[in-house]
Amino acid sequence: MFTIQLNEKGTHHLEVDDRHFQTLRDYALFRDLVDSTGYVTEQTLDKLKCNVRALIPTADDPKPLIDLCYEIIYHPKMKSYGLRHLILAYLEWEKKAYPLTPAEEQSAE
Repeated sequence: MFTIQLNEKGTHHLEVDDRHFQTLRDYALFRDLVDSTGYVTEQTLDKLKCNVRALIPTADDPKPLIDLCYEIIYHPKMKSYGLRHLILAYLEWEKKAYPLTPAEEQSAE
């Protein structure tokens, strides 16, 4: 479980579960989300919201997506600052949950 900061002042935080990260990974929701500038903006958050909404009707089991929406993506305090921290936490979680094999590490170099 990770706690992400949702605002610059540090007054709002959000608990993110492994199941949320797994849903993000299963549906590759962060793939091609951030544009070439690398900035996470409100438009980036809107794009994520649209992507998830489009997936819900076609998912075999939409409950993980609905939970992700309700608990994380559509949280009233979630803004671009929080999304940036969610992406960073996801990358950290992914390194721990799915470590690279030695062959993959070599090919990445």
